[in-house]
Amino acid sequence: MILQIILLLTGLALIIFGADFLVDGSSAIARKAGISEFVIGLTIVGFGTSCPELVVSLTGALQGNADISVGNVVGGMTAVIAPVAVTRSNSRRDIPIALLVTVLFVALGMTGQQISRWEGILFLLVFAAYMVYCFKSDTGAQEEAGAKVKSLGLAIVLVLAGLAGLIFGGQLFVNNATAIARAVGVSDKFIAITLLAGGTSFPELATCIVAAAKKKDQLALGNVLGSNVFNILLILGASSVVTPLSTLALTWVDLGVLLGSAVMIWLWTYTGRRTHIDRWEAILMLVSFFGYYTWLFLKM
Repeated sequence: MILQIILLLTGLALIIFGADFLVDGSSAIARKAGISEFVIGLTIVGFGTSCPELVVSLTGALQGNADISVGNVVGGMTAVIAPVAVTRSNSRRDIPIALLVTVLFVALGMTGQQISRWEGILFLLVFAAYMVYCFKSDTGAQEEAGAKVKSLGLAIVLVLAGLAGLIFGGQLFVNNATAIARAVGVSDKFIAITLLAGGTSFPELATCIVAAAKKKDQLALGNVLGSNVFNILLILGASSVVTPLSTLALTWVDLGVLLGSAVMIWLWTYTGRRTHIDRWEAILMLVSFFGYYTWLFLKM
C-alpha cells in the first residue's frame, strides 16, 4: 500500500510538471513559429492530450470492443480557475465548428446502429480539412510583454517531456489509484465510473488548469476544442475504419449531455458581446458533469 501511494503521488507530480512543461513549450513554439497559441493548443496540445484516448479507442477497435472505443470518447474546470477569454473568431468560427462536429456524431448515434467505415473515412477527411483551414486562417502569434522566448529546440524538448509526463503520469496515477481503491474495499463499479472513465481525460484537465493559471486563455480554449475535434473526428474516425463501431450502447442521456454541453458553450459565447466564459458558467458545467456521473453510477 505504501509503495502504491508513493507511485500515485509520483504520477500526480508527473501530470503537474508535464502540464507545466507542455504549456511553456507550446507557448514558446507559437511565438517562434509565428502561430497563435489557439492553433497550437488546437493542434499540438490537442493531439498530445488526446493520445491516451487514441490508444484506448484503437485498442478497443482492434479487439472488436466498440463499447470501449465509443464510451472512451463520450465519457470546465478551467474557467473556475480564471474566466477564459474568448475572441470573436473563437465565438463565430471555432466554437460553432466544434458544435457541428458534436452534432454530426450525435446525429449518427441517434439514426444509425453503428459508425461505418465510410463514415469513419468522412470523419478523417473533415478532420484533415479543418486542420488545414486552421493553419491557413491563423492570424499569427501575439507578442507578450516581457516574455522570454526560448529556443525552438528547447521548446520542442519541453513539449515532448510534457506530453511524456502527462501520458505516463496519468497511467501511473490511474493504475495505483485503482489498486488503492480496491485494497480499501471500494467497488469495481465506482472505480469504473470515476478513475477508469476519467483517467484518459487527466492530461486535458491538467493542461487546461495550468494554462488558465498562467493566463494562457487561448491555449486552454484551443486544447478544449481541439480535444473535442480530435476525439470525435480523428479517434472515432480511425477506430471505425479499423472496425465499424456500434453505437447501440449510447443512450439519449449520453448524447444529450454531449450535445447540451457544446450548445451551452456556443450560446454563452455567441450571443451578446461576450468576451469570456464566467466562473458561474463553469460551475454550472461542473454540476452537470457530476450529475451525469451520478446517473451513470446509479444505472450500472
